[in-house]
Amino acid sequence: MRQIHLAAQLPGIHNVTVWSDPRSESQIAIDSFVRLARTVERGKFDFFFLAEGLRLREHKGQVYDLDIAGRPENLTVLSALAAVTTHLGLAATVNATYNEPYEVARRFATLDHLSGGRAAWNVVTSHDAFTGENFRRGGFLPEADRYSRAAEFLSVAHVLWDSWAADDLRADAVSGVFARAGAGRFAHRGRHFDIEGRFTTPPGPQGRPVIIQSGESDEGREFAAAEAEIVFSKHNRLDAARDFYRDVKRRLATYGRSTDDLLILPTANAVVADTDAEAAAYADEIARDLVSPQTAIAHLEAVWGRDLSAYDPDGPLPGIEPQDDAHFLKGHSVFRRDRAATARQWRSLAEERGLSIRELVIEVGGGRPTFVGSPRTVADAIDHFVQTEGADGFVLVPHLTPGGLDDVVDRVVPLLQEKGSFRADYTGSTLRNHLGAHSGTTRRAVNERKESPA
Repeated sequence: MRQIHLAAQLPGIHNVTVWSDPRSESQIAIDSFVRLARTVERGKFDFFFLAEGLRLREHKGQVYDLDIAGRPENLTVLSALAAVTTHLGLAATVNATYNEPYEVARRFATLDHLSGGRAAWNVVTSHDAFTGENFRRGGFLPEADRYSRAAEFLSVAHVLWDSWAADDLRADAVSGVFARAGAGRFAHRGRHFDIEGRFTTPPGPQGRPVIIQSGESDEGREFAAAEAEIVFSKHNRLDAARDFYRDVKRRLATYGRSTDDLLILPTANAVVADTDAEAAAYADEIARDLVSPQTAIAHLEAVWGRDLSAYDPDGPLPGIEPQDDAHFLKGHSVFRRDRAATARQWRSLAEERGLSIRELVIEVGGGRPTFVGSPRTVADAIDHFVQTEGADGFVLVPHLTPGGLDDVVDRVVPLLQEKGSFRADYTGSTLRNHLGAHSGTTRRAVNERKESPA
C-alpha cells in the first residue's frame, strides 16, 4: 500500500482563507502559527509550509486585500516554531532571484541546526519588474534566465553546505583544535555568481535541507526532476493530477533518479462534517465566502485588463474582449500570461454551463474545496487519489486560521491510519526521514555525520 504524505500550509499569498469569518484569528500573530503547527504535528504530518511574496500585490493601485498583508518573514517564524515542535518539518519559500546563495545557505543551515534536522527550502524565482522595484533590480534579469540563475543558485548552496567535511568540526580539548584549518573553504565561478571564501555554518543533521520546487512550466518541471525532493502542484483534480504526476516522474530517469526520489504534493483543502450532505452545504457556503461579489469582479478584471466594476457579479460575462496588454492586478503570476486565451476558456465554460461571473470564478478560481464529505468519505477520497497515482500526498490549506485543519487531524487522519496508508507515529526525527528521501550526496552526508564523533 502506498503511503500518504501530508503537509500543511498557513496561507498568505492567495485568497484561500476566509479571513473575515469571526472564527478566523490573526494571520500574523505567532500564536496562530504555533497552534496550527502543533495541531498538524499531533496529526503526524510531514511538514508545515510557509509561502512568500516579496511585494504587496496591487489591484487598480490599491493593496490586493485578498492576500495577507503584514506577514512576518518565513525563516524567522519557522525558527520560533522549531522551539515549540519536536518532529514536524519546517519548510519555507525563499526566492532565488532577489537573494544571494551565501546568506540563504547560512540561514537554512541554521534552521536545520535549530530544529534538529527539519528544514526544507522551496526554491522559487520571480519574473516581474514590479517585484524587482523593491530591490532596485526591476527588469535586471530576463525571464528566460530565471531558472538558469535558480539552478546555479542551488548549486552554489550545495557547494557551501558541502564545504564542511564530516570531521572538520573537531572540538578537541586535548589538542586545542576546534575546527580543522581548511573548514568551510569554498569557491564558485559561474555565469551568475563568482564567489569564494569560508562558509561559517557547518551543515545541520540532514546534511542539506530538503529541496522543494513549485514551477508548473516545462522548465520548472525539468528543474524539479533534476534537483527537488518534493514538487508542489496545483493539480488537485484527479485526471489532470495524474497527467502531471506521470510527466514529472518520467523525467527523473534522465537524471539517474528513481520515481521514489521525488514526491508530488498538490495543494488541497478539505471540508469535513458529520454527513456528506452537511459537508456539501458547508462547502458551498465557504466557496461563496471565498469568492464574494467584489472578489469575482477583481478576478475578472485581472484577466480582462479592464475596469468591470459596473458589471453584475451575478450576471453574465462581459461581451467585450480583454485588453491583453493591460494589467490591473500587479505582482500575481496566475494572471500574467495568455490572458486572452484564459478569457476564451472562461467564456466557453460559462456558456456551456450557464454560469454567472461569480459562479464561474468559484469554479476556475479555486473556490471549490478539493475534498468534501464525512470523515470516511474524505479519507477514502484522499486514499484513492494517492493509491491511483494522482499524487504522493497533499499540502492541506485551511480555510480558517488557525483551526481549519482540526477536523482533518482529529477525524480523517485516524481513518487513514486504520487503512494502513498513513503513519501511526513518526519513526525518526528529521524531515528527510519522514519523506523517505535519501538520495545521492545527501545520503552520504547524513551517514558521514552519523559516524562523526563531532
